[in-house]
Amino acid sequence: MGDLFHPSVPDEWIDRVFAVMALAPQHTFQVLTKQPGRMRAYMTATFEGGALERRDLITSSALDLRDANPKPNGEYRFTDNDCFIQPNRWPLPNVWKGVSTEDQRRAGDRIPHLRATPAAVRFVSADPLLEGIDFTRLFHSPLDFRRGLDWIIVGGESGAGARPMHPDWARDIRDQCAAAGVPFFFKQWGEWAPGECAPDYPPTRTERVATKPFGPWDEEFPWDYATITPRQSEELHREDQPDVYRFGKVRAGRLLDGIEHNAMPEVRR
Repeated sequence: MGDLFHPSVPDEWIDRVFAVMALAPQHTFQVLTKQPGRMRAYMTATFEGGALERRDLITSSALDLRDANPKPNGEYRFTDNDCFIQPNRWPLPNVWKGVSTEDQRRAGDRIPHLRATPAAVRFVSADPLLEGIDFTRLFHSPLDFRRGLDWIIVGGESGAGARPMHPDWARDIRDQCAAAGVPFFFKQWGEWAPGECAPDYPPTRTERVATKPFGPWDEEFPWDYATITPRQSEELHREDQPDVYRFGKVRAGRLLDGIEHNAMPEVRR
């Protein structure tokens, strides 16, 4: 998995990727990036017909691909009616655009760029979720929240060095989505999960998670979880906080309070 809008990716390559997506309306593509500023600049020029006439370049590339892949009888494999290369189909209705926001600071940095990016569907992937995120701080009202984001994904970290996710972080985002009417998808616990997620399996490790519900914007905890001191860590790991257990990604599963959360945004065509 790569980042389509990484600085090392030339615009010409992005044009070609969008051309392929335009020629495949039967599929829905999810474009996730940690470079929302570049995505916004690229899509704004494309959508508004900027100086580079990016949309025309994408259309031209799509037509070239179509013409280079005819059916065996010589007919075009795609026609203008069964792909999204018409000018009035921009932004592409089968391309969802999203940003990664693992903590409050990155949510504050990236979501405003996402909101300003032309897209059929805008989504946030809080995976891995490394601290609580209050999305309501970024919107004026629940209606503004619902209009600004179409989908939120939450998941814990996996892999050898995975950090645990506090159950309340996921619950709070679930409740924020419910209050605003934004679809919520719980992807996984990752390596660590509450005991009820795998009661029949012995964990390889037990740990208490940081108590702070939100990120370094909080006045009560004005420091970054990734750089806390031992004293601060001891303060966070209070006895009344829940234990999480290292069961492994497969055994930990994806039930949040015993429920699978599989909400998806409306598919737009």
